Amino acid sequence: MGKDYTKDASGFVLLSDVVPQIVQEIRYFSTFYFIGERIDGYEEPCAILTKEAARALKNVSNEMNVRGYRLKVFDAYRPVAAVRHFMFWGIEDQDLRMKPFFYPELDKEEVFRQGYIAKMSSHSRGSAVDLTLLDMFTGRDVDMGSPFDLFSGISHPDYRGDRITEEQYRNRMMLQDVMVRNGFVPISCEWWHFMLRDEPYPDTYFTFPVCRESLNR
Repeated sequence: MGKDYTKDASGFVLLSDVVPQIVQEIRYFSTFYFIGERIDGYEEPCAILTKEAARALKNVSNEMNVRGYRLKVFDAYRPVAAVRHFMFWGIEDQDLRMKPFFYPELDKEEVFRQGYIAKMSSHSRGSAVDLTLLDMFTGRDVDMGSPFDLFSGISHPDYRGDRITEEQYRNRMMLQDVMVRNGFVPISCEWWHFMLRDEPYPDTYFTFPVCRESLNR
């Protein structure tokens, strides 16, 4: 089956409108991630998702709020232009400025080969989200044993080596359990990434920029 591309954002919502309690730290609008500059297509630091994914995430948020946690989102919908920016970075072999912080153990080629960055991202279909938990009692992120976008074996959800503690592993499983029970599926190499199991646009990749205005057009 072929893939479709569209700028139609009518099936999307601003995540904060559906989940007001959400904490947002949209990394690709910033410079603190594996490339180190704002990514193409991110015009505002806001999370956008399909209506279906946002409703499912609201159920996750409600449950975790009762348990003393808030959801903290690093990325949600990601336009095709952003993925293209990632690919151009991948072939620019001289740009290694963020390597010590986000992929210290890997060459760029391995980052792609091992699945940390995809040529066709599920984020561009609008129902994938990168997130963690924030402890409302301490005001700090829950310790997951590795930071967001660290491309390393330690970031695999099921990593049980000596580089993480039992508590950190339990924290990962707490996040994974609540996400899976509410309709999301994890991936094998990133504890923070989840995709709606019944995504509404499985063969469609969206091109509209990340900004509120996209939803009003």
